[in-house]
Amino acid sequence: MASEGSQAGPTALDNVGDGFGWTFQDPQWFGKMILQGLIWLIPIVGWISLGGWLMLTIDNYRAGRRELAPAGFHLGRGVAVSFVFLIYGIVLGLPGGVVSNIGTAVSSSGLSAIGGLLSLAAWLFLTFLTPVLITFVYQGGFAAGFDFSGIWRTATGANTGNTVAAAAVILGASITGGLGAILCLVGLLFTVPYSQAITAGAVTWYQRVAAGPAPAPPTGATG
Repeated sequence: MASEGSQAGPTALDNVGDGFGWTFQDPQWFGKMILQGLIWLIPIVGWISLGGWLMLTIDNYRAGRRELAPAGFHLGRGVAVSFVFLIYGIVLGLPGGVVSNIGTAVSSSGLSAIGGLLSLAAWLFLTFLTPVLITFVYQGGFAAGFDFSGIWRTATGANTGNTVAAAAVILGASITGGLGAILCLVGLLFTVPYSQAITAGAVTWYQRVAAGPAPAPPTGATG
């Protein structure tokens, strides 16, 4: 009998948190995650490759395959989503960073605290948008990541509850990703890819219940 992770019939993610468990239904989950974690250690190239691994894992999950993407240098699929999040992170984090630096320069604990709160708010806001941003880049590539009106319409309104649910799981995935630092950073080789696998599950669920089915990316897509 074929293993559950390789069954022919497609199986949808029924719950937003299914990605926590689907990861381990791939018989090769350990090797794939450790190897991708080792690649992630390479500055810039490794980070982009991890973004591509996320997008390819979404491909598998959308097809009902409980399989992680093969480990590798998935630069073509990762460059768009990586740079979209880099730009959003810089822009949203700028106000908090500026206020914090001014507070430090003038020795104002009040300004430094305000800067810290602004940075926290920016991080939470970006986390809220994350399932929508990944969905838009998955569908339309780099430019779609800056369709601000479309992104906001999708994230809010009737979809607000679904967006919050997916973002909460992604927040949990992010926290999980950092837990590997406890084990002298070695654990990051597992927890960082695992966090991306969880995110892939949350985004796949979100595409199905909130944003609707995303079309498969065209051949040679950089999303």
